Amino acid sequence: MNTAASSSSGSPFDRAHVASIVDHTLLKPEATRADVDALAREAEALGAYSICVSPSMLPVETSVKVATVCGFPSGKHTSAVKAAEAAESVARGADEVDMVIDVGATKDGRFDDVEADVRAVREATEGRVLKVIIESAALSDDEIVAVCRAAVAAGADFVKTSTGFHPAGGASEHAVRLMRQTVGPDIGVKASGGIRDAAAAHAMIAAGASRLGLSGTRVVLDGLDGDATGADAPQAAAGY
Repeated sequence: MNTAASSSSGSPFDRAHVASIVDHTLLKPEATRADVDALAREAEALGAYSICVSPSMLPVETSVKVATVCGFPSGKHTSAVKAAEAAESVARGADEVDMVIDVGATKDGRFDDVEADVRAVREATEGRVLKVIIESAALSDDEIVAVCRAAVAAGADFVKTSTGFHPAGGASEHAVRLMRQTVGPDIGVKASGGIRDAAAAHAMIAAGASRLGLSGTRVVLDGLDGDATGADAPQAAAGY
């Protein structure tokens, strides 16, 4: 499981390391197979960790890891449907699954239901990496903490800020920092949604993100050129 947010080979802010923690993402409804093939080739060329695509696009031939989404983007599917979708994606070659929680259940304080939802998908994806999308921009701090604890209790490998499709917004430094403080060093934190330049990527890594979901990966990485040492970047969260 790739949850580390620092690299033994250099700065956590250098281009190669940042690329190595990127899920190069294409989840637009109008995406075509040609678009996905181009995404895969670009991910390989950039040194990204994975591509993240819709379930209907599986399988994808690529040398990088393949992630997909489940219950996307609303999270308002039943647990049985999410589990079935995740199981089919694994059978079709997904290495990782990013599932969306029922945000309404969180707003209701039904954290046992959230945990059960995550557990159903966990059981359907045994042996694969499971990331749990919490839509942090739509939650209070207390709700973020509670839902992260529920996800970890259910066996999640990562908690993830956002789908990128919610009107409340995407990742924030505050949410990433709170998520990292809640889950500790051994669970991944993925920042996704609205990370469009090198400065934003720096900020998310400094706050504790160990994976980044990016659609404009090349722009972010090109912005890191000339700053290989990360000297002007924020300091990384200790131990992450």
